Amino acid sequence: MFVPKSIVCLKTYSWKQFNADLVAGLIVGLVALPLAMAFSIASGLPPERGLFTAVVAGFLISALGGSRVSIGGPTGAFVVIVGGIAAKFGYDGLAIATGMAGLILILMGLMRLGTYIKFIPYPVITGFTTGIAVIIFSTQIKDFFGLTMVSVPSDFLEKWAAYFKNLSSFNGYALGIGLFTLLLISFWPKGWKIPGTITALILVSVVAYLDHWPVETIGSRFGGIPQGLPLPHFVLGSWTQIKLLIPSAFTIAMLAAIESLLCAVVADGMIGGNHKSNMELVAQGIANCVSPMFGGIPATGAIARTATNVKNGGRTPVAGMIHALVLLVILLTAGPLAAHIPLAALAGILIVVSYHMSEWRSVKFILTGPVSDITVLLITFFLTVLVDLTVGVGVGLVLASFLFMGQMAQITNVRALKDESDHEFLKGITVPRDIEIYSIQGSFFFGAANKLMEVERNFFKTPKVLILEMSGVLQMDTSGLKVLEHMDSRCKEKKTRLILVGIHAQPMMVFQKANFYERFGENNFKGDLKEALAELGG
Repeated sequence: MFVPKSIVCLKTYSWKQFNADLVAGLIVGLVALPLAMAFSIASGLPPERGLFTAVVAGFLISALGGSRVSIGGPTGAFVVIVGGIAAKFGYDGLAIATGMAGLILILMGLMRLGTYIKFIPYPVITGFTTGIAVIIFSTQIKDFFGLTMVSVPSDFLEKWAAYFKNLSSFNGYALGIGLFTLLLISFWPKGWKIPGTITALILVSVVAYLDHWPVETIGSRFGGIPQGLPLPHFVLGSWTQIKLLIPSAFTIAMLAAIESLLCAVVADGMIGGNHKSNMELVAQGIANCVSPMFGGIPATGAIARTATNVKNGGRTPVAGMIHALVLLVILLTAGPLAAHIPLAALAGILIVVSYHMSEWRSVKFILTGPVSDITVLLITFFLTVLVDLTVGVGVGLVLASFLFMGQMAQITNVRALKDESDHEFLKGITVPRDIEIYSIQGSFFFGAANKLMEVERNFFKTPKVLILEMSGVLQMDTSGLKVLEHMDSRCKEKKTRLILVGIHAQPMMVFQKANFYERFGENNFKGDLKEALAELGG
Protein backbone atom coordinates (compact mmCIF):
# COMPACT_ATOMS: atom_id res chain seq x y z
CA MET A 1 0.00 0.00 0.00
CA PHE A 2 2.82 2.43 0.82
CA VAL A 3 5.24 1.56 -1.97
CA PRO A 4 5.51 4.48 -4.46
CA LYS A 5 4.45 3.81 -8.02
CA SER A 6 7.89 4.95 -9.21
CA ILE A 7 9.48 1.90 -7.58
CA VAL A 8 6.80 -0.40 -8.96
CA CYS A 9 7.17 0.96 -12.50
CA LEU A 10 10.98 0.85 -12.52
CA LYS A 11 10.92 -2.92 -12.06
CA THR A 12 9.84 -3.32 -15.70
CA TYR A 13 11.19 -0.06 -17.10
CA SER A 14 12.63 0.12 -20.64
CA TRP A 15 14.52 2.58 -22.88
CA LYS A 16 11.45 2.78 -25.11
CA GLN A 17 9.34 3.95 -22.20
CA PHE A 18 12.06 6.37 -21.11
CA ASN A 19 12.00 8.02 -24.53
CA ALA A 20 8.23 8.43 -24.28
CA ASP A 21 8.49 9.78 -20.73
CA LEU A 22 11.25 12.17 -21.80
CA VAL A 23 9.12 13.72 -24.55
CA ALA A 24 6.09 13.95 -22.26
CA GLY A 25 8.17 15.48 -19.44
CA LEU A 26 9.63 18.14 -21.74
CA ILE A 27 6.20 19.15 -23.04
CA VAL A 28 4.57 19.17 -19.61
CA GLY A 29 7.47 21.23 -18.26
CA LEU A 30 6.86 23.87 -20.93
CA VAL A 31 3.12 23.85 -20.18
CA ALA A 32 3.75 24.15 -16.44
CA LEU A 33 6.16 27.09 -16.77
CA PRO A 34 3.63 29.90 -17.38
CA LEU A 35 0.98 28.27 -15.19
CA ALA A 36 3.29 28.06 -12.17
CA MET A 37 4.13 31.75 -12.46
CA ALA A 38 0.53 32.77 -13.20
CA PHE A 39 -0.94 30.92 -10.20
CA SER A 40 1.63 32.49 -7.89
CA ILE A 41 0.97 36.00 -9.21
CA ALA A 42 -2.80 35.45 -8.97
CA SER A 43 -2.25 34.56 -5.30
CA GLY A 44 -0.54 37.91 -4.71
CA LEU A 45 2.96 36.41 -4.54
CA PRO A 46 6.10 36.76 -6.72
CA PRO A 47 6.16 34.41 -9.75
CA GLU A 48 9.25 32.52 -8.63
CA ARG A 49 7.37 30.97 -5.69
CA GLY A 50 5.19 29.09 -8.16
CA LEU A 51 8.28 27.89 -10.04
CA PHE A 52 9.97 26.75 -6.82
CA THR A 53 6.82 24.77 -6.00
CA ALA A 54 6.59 23.15 -9.42
CA VAL A 55 10.24 22.06 -9.22
CA VAL A 56 10.40 20.77 -5.64
CA ALA A 57 6.85 19.56 -5.00
CA GLY A 58 6.39 18.41 -8.58
CA PHE A 59 9.43 16.14 -8.34
CA LEU A 60 8.49 14.71 -4.93
CA ILE A 61 4.85 14.04 -5.86
CA SER A 62 5.93 12.04 -8.92
CA ALA A 63 8.78 10.25 -7.14
CA LEU A 64 6.80 9.25 -4.03
CA GLY A 65 3.18 9.27 -5.19
CA GLY A 66 0.66 6.50 -5.69
CA SER A 67 -0.25 7.41 -9.28
CA ARG A 68 1.72 6.49 -12.39
CA VAL A 69 1.10 9.70 -14.31
CA SER A 70 -0.18 12.45 -11.99
CA ILE A 71 1.70 15.75 -12.31
CA GLY A 72 1.98 17.85 -9.16
CA GLY A 73 2.49 21.54 -8.61
CA PRO A 74 0.63 24.77 -7.86
CA THR A 75 -2.94 24.77 -9.14
CA GLY A 76 -5.81 27.19 -9.62
CA ALA A 77 -7.77 25.61 -6.80
CA PHE A 78 -5.31 27.08 -4.27
CA VAL A 79 -5.33 30.63 -5.60
CA VAL A 80 -8.16 31.74 -3.31
CA ILE A 81 -6.80 30.04 -0.21
CA VAL A 82 -3.15 31.02 -0.76
CA GLY A 83 -4.07 34.62 -1.54
CA GLY A 84 -6.18 34.93 1.61
CA ILE A 85 -3.57 33.41 3.93
CA ALA A 86 -0.70 35.41 2.42
CA ALA A 87 -2.67 38.66 2.69
CA LYS A 88 -3.53 38.02 6.34
CA PHE A 89 -0.40 36.32 7.70
CA GLY A 90 2.29 37.09 5.11
CA TYR A 91 4.42 34.50 3.34
CA ASP A 92 5.85 33.17 6.61
CA GLY A 93 2.33 32.40 7.82
CA LEU A 94 1.55 30.70 4.51
CA ALA A 95 4.74 28.61 4.77
CA ILE A 96 3.82 27.45 8.29
CA ALA A 97 0.25 26.60 7.24
CA THR A 98 1.53 24.69 4.20
CA GLY A 99 3.94 22.66 6.33
CA MET A 100 1.18 21.88 8.84
CA ALA A 101 -1.11 20.85 5.98
CA GLY A 102 1.63 18.51 4.77
CA LEU A 103 1.75 16.80 8.16
CA ILE A 104 -2.05 16.46 8.15
CA LEU A 105 -1.93 14.87 4.68
CA ILE A 106 0.73 12.38 5.81
CA LEU A 107 -1.43 11.40 8.80
CA MET A 108 -4.50 11.07 6.57
CA GLY A 109 -2.57 8.73 4.29
CA LEU A 110 -1.14 6.64 7.15
CA MET A 111 -4.63 6.39 8.66
CA ARG A 112 -5.85 5.17 5.25
CA LEU A 113 -8.44 7.90 4.84
CA GLY A 114 -7.85 8.21 1.10
CA THR A 115 -10.82 5.98 0.28
CA TYR A 116 -13.26 8.07 2.30
CA ILE A 117 -12.34 11.39 0.70
CA LYS A 118 -13.78 10.03 -2.55
CA PHE A 119 -17.23 10.11 -0.91
CA ILE A 120 -17.48 13.92 -1.00
CA PRO A 121 -20.68 14.66 -2.98
CA TYR A 122 -20.24 15.64 -6.61
CA PRO A 123 -22.41 18.81 -6.31
CA VAL A 124 -20.13 20.07 -3.52
CA ILE A 125 -16.98 19.49 -5.59
CA THR A 126 -18.54 21.08 -8.68
CA GLY A 127 -19.87 24.00 -6.65
CA PHE A 128 -16.58 25.04 -5.07
CA THR A 129 -14.55 24.29 -8.23
CA THR A 130 -16.84 26.49 -10.31
CA GLY A 131 -16.73 29.15 -7.60
CA ILE A 132 -12.93 29.12 -7.63
CA ALA A 133 -12.98 29.47 -11.43
CA VAL A 134 -15.18 32.58 -11.17
CA ILE A 135 -12.88 34.06 -8.51
CA ILE A 136 -9.75 33.41 -10.61
CA PHE A 137 -11.42 35.04 -13.61
CA SER A 138 -12.36 38.07 -11.52
CA THR A 139 -8.78 38.51 -10.24
CA GLN A 140 -7.38 38.75 -13.78
CA ILE A 141 -9.50 41.64 -15.09
CA LYS A 142 -7.08 44.34 -13.91
CA ASP A 143 -4.05 42.87 -15.71
CA PHE A 144 -6.05 41.71 -18.74
CA PHE A 145 -7.34 45.23 -19.42
CA GLY A 146 -4.26 46.96 -18.00
CA LEU A 147 -6.41 49.02 -15.64
CA THR A 148 -4.74 51.78 -13.63
CA MET A 149 -5.83 51.05 -10.06
CA VAL A 150 -4.11 51.81 -6.79
CA SER A 151 -5.51 48.64 -5.19
CA VAL A 152 -8.05 45.92 -5.94
CA PRO A 153 -10.64 45.16 -3.22
CA SER A 154 -10.69 41.58 -1.94
CA ASP A 155 -14.49 41.35 -1.72
CA PHE A 156 -16.00 39.93 -4.92
CA LEU A 157 -18.76 42.49 -5.39
CA GLU A 158 -16.55 45.42 -4.38
CA LYS A 159 -13.87 44.18 -6.79
CA TRP A 160 -16.23 44.29 -9.77
CA ALA A 161 -17.57 47.67 -8.73
CA ALA A 162 -13.99 48.99 -8.72
CA TYR A 163 -13.35 47.46 -12.15
CA PHE A 164 -16.33 49.24 -13.70
CA LYS A 165 -15.35 52.47 -11.97
CA ASN A 166 -11.83 52.34 -13.47
CA LEU A 167 -12.74 50.81 -16.83
CA SER A 168 -11.91 54.03 -18.67
CA SER A 169 -8.25 53.65 -17.65
CA PHE A 170 -7.75 50.50 -19.69
CA ASN A 171 -4.50 50.01 -21.65
CA GLY A 172 -5.09 49.11 -25.32
CA TYR A 173 -1.72 47.37 -25.61
CA ALA A 174 -2.42 45.18 -22.56
CA LEU A 175 -5.92 44.37 -23.82
CA GLY A 176 -4.50 43.41 -27.22
CA ILE A 177 -1.90 41.13 -25.62
CA GLY A 178 -4.51 39.52 -23.40
CA LEU A 179 -6.94 38.91 -26.27
CA PHE A 180 -4.19 37.57 -28.56
CA THR A 181 -2.99 35.17 -25.85
CA LEU A 182 -6.50 33.99 -25.08
CA LEU A 183 -7.41 33.39 -28.73
CA LEU A 184 -4.11 31.75 -29.66
CA ILE A 185 -4.38 29.24 -26.78
CA SER A 186 -8.05 28.56 -27.50
CA PHE A 187 -7.53 27.84 -31.19
CA TRP A 188 -4.07 26.29 -31.02
CA PRO A 189 -4.04 22.91 -32.84
CA LYS A 190 -4.27 20.11 -30.27
CA GLY A 191 -1.98 17.80 -32.21
CA TRP A 192 1.02 20.14 -32.15
CA LYS A 193 3.80 19.27 -29.73
CA ILE A 194 4.74 22.87 -28.90
CA PRO A 195 2.25 24.18 -26.29
CA GLY A 196 0.13 27.16 -27.28
CA THR A 197 0.84 28.88 -23.96
CA ILE A 198 4.60 28.93 -24.59
CA THR A 199 4.12 30.13 -28.17
CA ALA A 200 1.86 32.95 -27.01
CA LEU A 201 4.24 34.02 -24.23
CA ILE A 202 7.27 34.09 -26.54
CA LEU A 203 5.48 36.03 -29.30
CA VAL A 204 3.91 38.72 -27.12
CA SER A 205 7.04 39.09 -24.96
CA VAL A 206 9.31 39.58 -27.97
CA VAL A 207 6.97 42.04 -29.72
CA ALA A 208 6.26 44.02 -26.54
CA TYR A 209 9.98 44.22 -25.71
CA LEU A 210 11.21 45.20 -29.20
CA ASP A 211 8.45 47.77 -29.79
CA HIS A 212 8.69 49.10 -26.21
CA TRP A 213 4.98 48.67 -25.54
CA PRO A 214 3.87 50.48 -22.39
CA VAL A 215 2.60 47.42 -20.53
CA GLU A 216 3.33 46.03 -17.10
CA THR A 217 5.65 43.02 -17.04
CA ILE A 218 6.94 40.56 -14.46
CA GLY A 219 10.13 42.64 -14.27
CA SER A 220 8.38 45.98 -13.76
CA ARG A 221 6.19 44.63 -10.97
CA PHE A 222 8.40 42.04 -9.27
CA GLY A 223 11.90 42.92 -10.41
CA GLY A 224 12.52 39.70 -12.33
CA ILE A 225 13.02 36.08 -11.32
CA PRO A 226 16.10 34.75 -9.48
CA GLN A 227 18.24 32.09 -11.12
CA GLY A 228 18.07 28.80 -9.23
CA LEU A 229 16.44 27.53 -6.07
CA PRO A 230 17.01 29.22 -2.72
CA LEU A 231 18.82 27.36 0.04
CA PRO A 232 16.43 25.36 2.24
CA HIS A 233 15.31 27.09 5.40
CA PHE A 234 12.73 26.42 8.08
CA VAL A 235 10.03 28.93 8.97
CA LEU A 236 9.15 28.50 12.64
CA GLY A 237 6.17 30.23 14.22
CA SER A 238 5.05 30.84 17.77
CA TRP A 239 2.43 28.65 19.37
CA THR A 240 -0.05 31.54 19.13
CA GLN A 241 0.60 31.85 15.39
CA ILE A 242 0.30 28.10 14.89
CA LYS A 243 -3.10 28.04 16.62
CA LEU A 244 -4.33 30.83 14.36
CA LEU A 245 -3.16 28.94 11.28
CA ILE A 246 -4.71 25.55 12.15
CA PRO A 247 -7.98 26.24 10.24
CA SER A 248 -6.00 27.37 7.19
CA ALA A 249 -3.82 24.26 7.38
CA PHE A 250 -6.85 21.97 7.45
CA THR A 251 -8.35 23.83 4.50
CA ILE A 252 -5.15 23.40 2.47
CA ALA A 253 -4.92 19.73 3.45
CA MET A 254 -8.52 18.91 2.53
CA LEU A 255 -8.33 20.78 -0.76
CA ALA A 256 -5.02 19.11 -1.63
CA ALA A 257 -6.44 15.70 -0.78
CA ILE A 258 -9.57 16.22 -2.88
CA GLU A 259 -7.70 17.67 -5.87
CA SER A 260 -4.92 15.07 -5.84
CA LEU A 261 -7.26 12.08 -5.59
CA LEU A 262 -9.59 13.50 -8.24
CA CYS A 263 -6.56 13.95 -10.46
CA ALA A 264 -5.46 10.35 -9.80
CA VAL A 265 -8.95 9.01 -10.59
CA VAL A 266 -9.03 10.95 -13.87
CA ALA A 267 -5.57 9.65 -14.72
CA ASP A 268 -6.65 6.07 -14.01
CA GLY A 269 -9.50 6.49 -16.45
CA MET A 270 -7.11 7.72 -19.15
CA ILE A 271 -4.54 4.93 -18.85
CA GLY A 272 -6.62 2.11 -17.35
CA GLY A 273 -4.54 2.18 -14.19
CA ASN A 274 -5.20 1.86 -10.48
CA HIS A 275 -3.66 4.42 -8.13
CA LYS A 276 -2.82 4.00 -4.44
CA SER A 277 -4.86 6.71 -2.77
CA ASN A 278 -3.18 6.56 0.63
CA MET A 279 0.34 6.58 -0.86
CA GLU A 280 -0.71 9.58 -2.93
CA LEU A 281 -1.80 11.43 0.22
CA VAL A 282 1.52 10.65 1.93
CA ALA A 283 3.45 11.94 -1.10
CA GLN A 284 1.33 15.09 -1.24
CA GLY A 285 2.02 15.60 2.46
CA ILE A 286 5.79 15.22 2.08
CA ALA A 287 5.78 17.59 -0.91
CA ASN A 288 3.87 20.23 1.02
CA CYS A 289 6.22 19.90 3.99
CA VAL A 290 9.29 20.39 1.80
CA SER A 291 7.91 23.02 -0.62
CA PRO A 292 7.91 25.95 1.86
CA MET A 293 11.50 25.11 2.84
CA PHE A 294 12.47 26.24 -0.68
CA GLY A 295 10.16 29.26 -0.78
CA GLY A 296 7.25 27.38 -2.37
CA ILE A 297 3.49 27.37 -1.89
CA PRO A 298 0.89 24.56 -1.54
CA ALA A 299 0.88 21.91 -4.25
CA THR A 300 -1.43 19.15 -5.39
CA GLY A 301 -2.24 17.05 -8.45
CA ALA A 302 -2.91 19.11 -11.58
CA ILE A 303 -5.52 17.53 -13.83
CA ALA A 304 -4.75 19.57 -16.98
CA ARG A 305 -0.99 18.91 -16.78
CA THR A 306 -1.65 15.25 -16.01
CA ALA A 307 -3.83 14.97 -19.11
CA THR A 308 -1.07 16.62 -21.17
CA ASN A 309 1.38 14.11 -19.78
CA VAL A 310 -0.79 11.13 -20.74
CA LYS A 311 -1.62 12.46 -24.22
CA ASN A 312 2.08 12.87 -24.99
CA GLY A 313 3.07 9.35 -23.98
CA GLY A 314 3.91 9.64 -20.29
CA ARG A 315 3.13 6.36 -18.52
CA THR A 316 5.37 6.32 -15.45
CA PRO A 317 6.37 8.78 -12.69
CA VAL A 318 9.64 9.38 -14.56
CA ALA A 319 7.78 11.81 -16.86
CA GLY A 320 6.68 13.86 -13.85
CA MET A 321 10.21 13.95 -12.45
CA ILE A 322 11.55 15.04 -15.85
CA HIS A 323 8.96 17.83 -15.99
CA ALA A 324 10.29 19.17 -12.66
CA LEU A 325 13.89 18.95 -13.88
CA VAL A 326 12.96 20.81 -17.09
CA LEU A 327 11.57 23.65 -14.98
CA LEU A 328 14.73 23.65 -12.87
CA VAL A 329 16.91 23.96 -15.99
CA ILE A 330 14.77 26.85 -17.27
CA LEU A 331 14.99 28.52 -13.87
CA LEU A 332 18.78 28.18 -13.85
CA THR A 333 19.39 29.33 -17.42
CA ALA A 334 16.50 31.49 -18.60
CA GLY A 335 15.09 32.99 -15.42
CA PRO A 336 16.01 36.61 -16.25
CA LEU A 337 14.21 36.39 -19.61
CA ALA A 338 10.92 35.82 -17.79
CA ALA A 339 11.10 39.44 -16.60
CA HIS A 340 9.93 40.54 -20.07
CA ILE A 341 6.66 38.55 -19.95
CA PRO A 342 3.65 40.92 -19.95
CA LEU A 343 1.24 40.36 -17.09
CA ALA A 344 -1.64 40.70 -19.55
CA ALA A 345 -0.41 37.50 -21.24
CA LEU A 346 -0.46 35.60 -17.95
CA ALA A 347 -3.94 37.01 -17.30
CA GLY A 348 -5.08 35.63 -20.65
CA ILE A 349 -3.68 32.21 -19.74
CA LEU A 350 -5.49 32.21 -16.39
CA ILE A 351 -8.77 33.22 -18.02
CA VAL A 352 -8.48 30.13 -20.22
CA VAL A 353 -7.67 28.07 -17.10
CA SER A 354 -10.70 29.48 -15.26
CA TYR A 355 -12.93 28.57 -18.20
CA HIS A 356 -11.78 24.96 -18.12
CA MET A 357 -12.07 24.89 -14.32
CA SER A 358 -15.64 26.18 -14.43
CA GLU A 359 -16.99 22.73 -15.31
CA TRP A 360 -20.02 24.38 -16.89
CA ARG A 361 -21.01 21.07 -18.47
CA SER A 362 -21.12 19.46 -15.03
CA VAL A 363 -23.12 22.41 -13.70
CA LYS A 364 -25.58 22.05 -16.56
CA PHE A 365 -25.88 18.31 -15.87
CA ILE A 366 -26.54 18.80 -12.12
CA LEU A 367 -29.14 21.50 -12.81
CA THR A 368 -31.23 18.85 -14.58
CA GLY A 369 -31.09 16.55 -11.54
CA PRO A 370 -32.86 16.40 -8.15
CA VAL A 371 -33.69 19.63 -6.33
CA SER A 372 -31.46 18.56 -3.42
CA ASP A 373 -28.38 18.38 -5.67
CA ILE A 374 -29.22 21.72 -7.28
CA THR A 375 -29.57 23.31 -3.84
CA VAL A 376 -26.22 21.97 -2.65
CA LEU A 377 -24.51 23.09 -5.86
CA LEU A 378 -25.85 26.65 -5.79
CA ILE A 379 -25.29 27.22 -2.07
CA THR A 380 -21.72 25.89 -2.26
CA PHE A 381 -21.04 28.03 -5.34
CA PHE A 382 -22.42 31.31 -4.00
CA LEU A 383 -20.84 30.91 -0.55
CA THR A 384 -17.48 30.14 -2.17
CA VAL A 385 -17.67 33.24 -4.36
CA LEU A 386 -19.28 35.71 -1.97
CA VAL A 387 -18.03 34.54 1.45
CA ASP A 388 -15.18 32.05 1.60
CA LEU A 389 -14.12 28.68 0.16
CA THR A 390 -14.00 27.07 3.61
CA VAL A 391 -17.51 28.24 4.43
CA GLY A 392 -18.79 27.12 1.02
CA VAL A 393 -17.36 23.61 1.29
CA GLY A 394 -18.32 23.24 4.95
CA VAL A 395 -21.92 24.33 4.50
CA GLY A 396 -22.18 22.31 1.28
CA LEU A 397 -21.00 19.13 3.00
CA VAL A 398 -23.32 19.59 5.99
CA LEU A 399 -26.30 20.39 3.77
CA ALA A 400 -25.57 17.44 1.47
CA SER A 401 -25.29 15.15 4.50
CA PHE A 402 -28.61 16.27 5.97
CA LEU A 403 -30.36 15.96 2.63
CA PHE A 404 -28.91 12.48 2.14
CA MET A 405 -29.99 11.41 5.61
CA GLY A 406 -33.46 12.73 4.90
CA GLN A 407 -33.63 10.72 1.69
CA MET A 408 -32.40 7.58 3.46
CA ALA A 409 -34.96 8.08 6.20
CA GLN A 410 -37.74 8.34 3.63
CA ILE A 411 -36.87 5.02 2.00
CA THR A 412 -36.72 3.27 5.38
CA ASN A 413 -40.12 1.72 5.91
CA VAL A 414 -41.86 0.12 8.90
CA ARG A 415 -45.12 -1.65 8.05
CA ALA A 416 -47.44 -4.25 9.50
CA LEU A 417 -47.56 -7.77 8.03
CA LYS A 418 -51.03 -9.30 8.07
CA ASP A 419 -51.27 -12.02 5.42
CA GLU A 420 -49.54 -13.60 2.41
CA SER A 421 -49.94 -10.41 0.38
CA ASP A 422 -47.51 -8.76 2.79
CA HIS A 423 -44.91 -11.55 3.02
CA GLU A 424 -44.35 -14.85 1.23
CA PHE A 425 -43.77 -16.75 4.51
CA LEU A 426 -47.33 -15.94 5.58
CA LYS A 427 -48.80 -17.97 2.71
CA GLY A 428 -51.33 -20.39 4.15
CA ILE A 429 -50.71 -19.12 7.68
CA THR A 430 -53.25 -17.36 9.84
CA VAL A 431 -51.59 -14.95 12.22
CA PRO A 432 -53.22 -15.10 15.68
CA ARG A 433 -54.82 -11.87 16.86
CA ASP A 434 -52.52 -11.58 19.86
CA ILE A 435 -49.42 -11.56 17.61
CA GLU A 436 -48.29 -8.43 15.78
CA ILE A 437 -45.72 -8.62 12.98
CA TYR A 438 -43.91 -5.58 11.62
CA SER A 439 -41.33 -5.45 8.87
CA ILE A 440 -38.43 -2.98 8.78
CA GLN A 441 -36.98 -2.23 5.35
CA GLY A 442 -33.95 0.01 4.74
CA SER A 443 -31.11 1.43 6.82
CA PHE A 444 -32.09 1.51 10.49
CA PHE A 445 -30.10 4.58 11.58
CA PHE A 446 -30.76 7.68 13.67
CA GLY A 447 -32.61 9.44 10.85
CA ALA A 448 -35.20 6.66 10.58
CA ALA A 449 -35.15 4.99 14.02
CA ASN A 450 -38.12 6.99 15.32
CA LYS A 451 -40.37 5.36 12.74
CA LEU A 452 -40.30 2.22 14.87
CA MET A 453 -41.56 4.17 17.88
CA GLU A 454 -44.76 4.85 15.97
CA VAL A 455 -45.47 1.11 16.00
CA GLU A 456 -46.22 1.13 19.69
CA ARG A 457 -48.54 4.11 19.34
CA ASN A 458 -50.53 2.29 16.65
CA PHE A 459 -51.44 -0.65 18.88
CA PHE A 460 -55.16 -0.70 19.68
CA LYS A 461 -54.53 -3.60 22.04
CA THR A 462 -51.25 -4.70 23.58
CA PRO A 463 -50.21 -7.95 21.82
CA LYS A 464 -48.75 -10.97 23.57
CA VAL A 465 -46.01 -11.22 20.98
CA LEU A 466 -44.41 -8.52 18.81
CA ILE A 467 -42.28 -9.79 15.92
CA LEU A 468 -39.94 -7.44 14.09
CA GLU A 469 -38.99 -8.88 10.70
CA MET A 470 -35.57 -7.28 9.91
CA SER A 471 -34.29 -9.22 6.91
CA GLY A 472 -34.50 -5.97 4.93
CA VAL A 473 -32.12 -4.15 7.31
CA LEU A 474 -28.50 -4.36 6.17
CA GLN A 475 -27.19 -1.42 8.22
CA MET A 476 -27.95 -0.26 11.75
CA ASP A 477 -26.33 2.27 14.07
CA THR A 478 -26.45 2.82 17.83
CA SER A 479 -29.55 5.04 17.50
CA GLY A 480 -31.42 2.11 15.98
CA LEU A 481 -30.12 -0.11 18.78
CA LYS A 482 -31.28 2.42 21.39
CA VAL A 483 -34.79 2.40 19.95
CA LEU A 484 -34.85 -1.41 20.06
CA GLU A 485 -33.66 -1.39 23.67
CA HIS A 486 -36.39 1.10 24.56
CA MET A 487 -38.99 -1.04 22.80
CA ASP A 488 -37.71 -4.15 24.61
CA SER A 489 -38.13 -2.39 27.97
CA ARG A 490 -41.66 -1.24 27.08
CA CYS A 491 -42.60 -4.75 25.92
CA LYS A 492 -41.36 -6.25 29.20
CA GLU A 493 -43.45 -3.72 31.15
CA LYS A 494 -46.54 -4.78 29.19
CA LYS A 495 -45.71 -8.52 29.35
CA THR A 496 -45.19 -8.61 25.59
CA ARG A 497 -42.57 -10.91 24.11
CA LEU A 498 -40.37 -9.20 21.51
CA ILE A 499 -38.84 -11.38 18.78
CA LEU A 500 -36.33 -10.21 16.18
CA VAL A 501 -36.29 -12.09 12.89
CA GLY A 502 -33.81 -12.27 9.98
CA ILE A 503 -30.93 -10.28 11.51
CA HIS A 504 -28.01 -9.67 9.12
CA ALA A 505 -24.31 -9.64 10.00
CA GLN A 506 -23.78 -5.89 10.55
CA PRO A 507 -26.79 -5.38 12.87
CA MET A 508 -25.81 -8.55 14.76
CA MET A 509 -22.32 -7.12 15.31
CA VAL A 510 -23.91 -3.98 16.78
CA PHE A 511 -26.00 -6.17 19.12
CA GLN A 512 -23.02 -8.22 20.26
CA LYS A 513 -20.71 -5.25 20.87
CA ALA A 514 -23.38 -3.66 23.09
CA ASN A 515 -24.09 -6.99 24.88
CA PHE A 516 -27.68 -6.66 23.66
CA TYR A 517 -27.61 -10.20 22.25
CA GLU A 518 -27.07 -11.75 25.68
CA ARG A 519 -29.46 -9.40 27.51
CA PHE A 520 -32.20 -9.80 24.91
CA GLY A 521 -31.91 -13.58 24.94
CA GLU A 522 -30.76 -15.95 22.23
CA ASN A 523 -34.23 -17.52 22.05
CA ASN A 524 -35.71 -14.20 20.91
CA PHE A 525 -33.59 -14.15 17.73
CA LYS A 526 -35.05 -16.20 14.88
CA GLY A 527 -33.77 -16.91 11.41
CA ASP A 528 -37.06 -16.18 9.63
CA LEU A 529 -40.79 -15.76 10.17
CA LYS A 530 -41.51 -19.43 9.58
CA GLU A 531 -39.24 -20.41 12.48
CA ALA A 532 -40.77 -17.77 14.77
CA LEU A 533 -44.38 -18.66 13.98
CA ALA A 534 -43.65 -22.39 14.25
CA GLU A 535 -42.47 -21.94 17.82
CA LEU A 536 -45.53 -19.83 18.62
CA GLY A 537 -47.82 -22.45 17.10
CA GLY A 538 -48.81 -20.27 14.15
